[in-house]
Amino acid sequence: MDSAEFHAAVYETVRLIPPCRVTSYGHIAKLIGMPNHSRHVGQALKFLSPNTNPPVPWHRVIGASGAISSRGPGTQGAQRQAEALTAEGIEVSTGRTGDLRIDFSSWGWFPQPGEITREGGREYEPEEVAS
Repeated sequence: MDSAEFHAAVYETVRLIPPCRVTSYGHIAKLIGMPNHSRHVGQALKFLSPNTNPPVPWHRVIGASGAISSRGPGTQGAQRQAEALTAEGIEVSTGRTGDLRIDFSSWGWFPQPGEITREGGREYEPEEVAS
């Protein structure tokens, strides 16, 4: 899968996350058949245009520990993401180190590969995403 196909698969899969649910970068990577590419999922979402149509609910993807990832010193990205999640009704807490966190046991979305379908009703096929 080339970079454009990878990004398209990420965006399509992230669009499947229901409102009031979150998942991890790693789980999106697993769902598209690229389980070792969680950082690439983050990069794909980082480069997402705010004008993408249909919209991609990027804010529903967080770190595997349940923490909202920092966007680097001096940025407000984590706070923006927390605000978007709170607006959907998801409870955001502050961890003991000051990080913003989501409880996966309450808000997590972790379907297994093959349990979700892409646009048009087709399931993801391993050979489509593993090349």
